Amino acid sequence: MPVMHFHVRWPDASETRCYSPSLVVQDFLAPGERYALDDFLQRTRDALGIASERVRARYGFACSQAMDQLAEIERIATRFTGTADAQVTVVAFD
Repeated sequence: MPVMHFHVRWPDASETRCYSPSLVVQDFLAPGERYALDDFLQRTRDALGIASERVRARYGFACSQAMDQLAEIERIATRFTGTADAQVTVVAFD
């Protein structure tokens, strides 16, 4: 399966390089786009969930690394919960 990474910039200008075991992330996020925090979280939940299920369909088990990545994204996002107009920017794919 093609692995990809996507780089995001958080509301405090910090950046994270994120992992996906599938290119499906490209269906949910676009480089250069800014997303409201809640929208970004839902999009990454959906994308990484589908990516993990694609691994399950191919290899017989879910992708724990995708779920670990989602947990890290959600953990970082808690720093900005309650911040008015918090937005996440997708910087790039690689």
